[in-house]
Amino acid sequence: MPGKKKPLVVVTRKLPDQVETRMRELFDTRLNLEDKAMTQPELVAAVREAEVLVPTITDHIDAALIEQAGPRLKLIANYGNGVDNIDVAAASAKGITVTNTPNVLTEDTADMTMALMLAVPRRLTEGANILKGDGRWQGWSPTWMLGHRIHGKRLGIVGMGRIGTAVARRAKAFGLSIHYHNRHRVASAIEDELEATYWDSLDQMMARMDIISVNCPYTPATFHLLSARRLQLMRPNSYIVNTARGQIIDEDALIDMLESGRLAGAGLDVFEHEPAVNPKLVRLAEKGRLVILPHMGSATIEGRIDMGEKVIINIRTMCDGHRPPDRVLPSKV
Repeated sequence: MPGKKKPLVVVTRKLPDQVETRMRELFDTRLNLEDKAMTQPELVAAVREAEVLVPTITDHIDAALIEQAGPRLKLIANYGNGVDNIDVAAASAKGITVTNTPNVLTEDTADMTMALMLAVPRRLTEGANILKGDGRWQGWSPTWMLGHRIHGKRLGIVGMGRIGTAVARRAKAFGLSIHYHNRHRVASAIEDELEATYWDSLDQMMARMDIISVNCPYTPATFHLLSARRLQLMRPNSYIVNTARGQIIDEDALIDMLESGRLAGAGLDVFEHEPAVNPKLVRLAEKGRLVILPHMGSATIEGRIDMGEKVIINIRTMCDGHRPPDRVLPSKV
């Protein structure tokens, strides 16, 4: 008896070898071995032909693209935690299910957030660059390369979801006082564990913190949540770290504050116009005013493999006629 026909799955970027091999075993999979971002015509061709599309955050799956999808496309299995790159409502209206890969990047992103929280006040990249430079280091000195300790400082977390909570646990171990703003107050057991203070007003919290960590999802409601007005509430000796999405912060306003000395520093793993990085941010990083990273907060081998396994489970579940476990609904975006 012949086996069941394998669904055609189009993957838009190169994934870990282990994930790609398993996908080839299970599905009729088209891979992107060159790892070049698909052009718009290539994406159009993919959605017209595929039964399952596996995009990443670099692919903009908007309403216009979804409208051109063929009748066979039933699932967009996003290789990523966020789905701000996909018009979920347009997909739902066309009968296309959207899934993501939640709960696998929490610890990795929290690690990177903590790393930036240490790197900026303690001037880690400045020190590393000096050793690679022109021999300016003349040995230890009591007053050279002084930074600021983070122990005893107040940390304000914007978005106390899974990642925000994981950041809080790390920060508490480093001796920071935990404060947070969230749409809803977290469970009292978590507040008690972290000795966390809830702020209903984001404005009031930002005006009183030593460090702000941005950990909320990006949605239309959080675009420029940290606006020029809110950034100006921060104290001149405070720092801001963003490992969420660049669009949450008004980047031009942040640059202006860093250039004018109205903010002590920043650590950014994400940017408002990725993959483009504002040249002013690069110059500020060269001057030691901030640390910038190329969106690598979740970049661990373990995390990427876990993401791939989530994608595979969602595809297999859908193909077996069941509801994928990581389905994203328009009302949740």
